[in-house]
Amino acid sequence: MLKTYLAVMLGGALGSGLRLWISGAMAAKYGMAFPVGTLAVNVAGSFIIGILGVMAGPGGLLRGSLLTQQFLIVGILGGFTTFSAFSLQTLDLYLADQGFRAVLNVLFSVGLCLLAVWLGHVLAMAFDQR
Repeated sequence: MLKTYLAVMLGGALGSGLRLWISGAMAAKYGMAFPVGTLAVNVAGSFIIGILGVMAGPGGLLRGSLLTQQFLIVGILGGFTTFSAFSLQTLDLYLADQGFRAVLNVLFSVGLCLLAVWLGHVLAMAFDQR
């Protein structure tokens, strides 16, 4: 059990660092008026979890390694994706009388993340060698 906790914590640290780097780069390029960095991280994380979901399933490349699954999915992606940040940023937009931007953030984040997880799943299934 200790090995699992350590793997998840290490993955979480890696995912969080990657999230910080991507969010910072997007903020530097596009500004802070709209949370583009958070949106990009959530879409990318959703795409990647779509792929890993197939790989962890029956017959997938990661099916036999629960530790690897937990490191990647719970650890890295848990640290990487930012729906708590998304929620706070949406509320902040609303409270700043930016209701239209708040609604756009919800629509883009949910819609694009659902599309990304589906695309990741489709891509992984296309390459799956079961």
